[in-house]
Amino acid sequence: MGEINIWAIIAATVASFVLGGLWYSPMLFGKAWQREVGLSDEELAKGNMAVIFGSTLVLCFIASFVFAMFLGPRPPLALGLGAGFSAGLCWVGASFGINYLFERRSFKLFAINGGFHTLQFTVIGLVLALWPI
Repeated sequence: MGEINIWAIIAATVASFVLGGLWYSPMLFGKAWQREVGLSDEELAKGNMAVIFGSTLVLCFIASFVFAMFLGPRPPLALGLGAGFSAGLCWVGASFGINYLFERRSFKLFAINGGFHTLQFTVIGLVLALWPI
């Protein structure tokens, strides 16, 4: 496994979490996402936000931790960005695409969710590459 930098992983986790908050906010794609998944404002308000956000933070940590294990300690910038973009687009995005085809979900939802994860892993790779040892 090699060395891992827990502070870089925590920073990547926070960056990923904040990016998701912005991406799915009404400022960016929140309303379009909400329409595509068929959730009303009332349905969204019924969710246990502490559980949803807490679990999201844990999952962002897991994604950042495992990606740090995959990249190794202090990866070169080109590797962090390239691997992050590729993981988001080609692993996560393509996997969503397969599911969405069978589920008959819209291309718009695919673009919103796949776009987020492409940018998410790119940001995680960037933070891991730039974090000082």
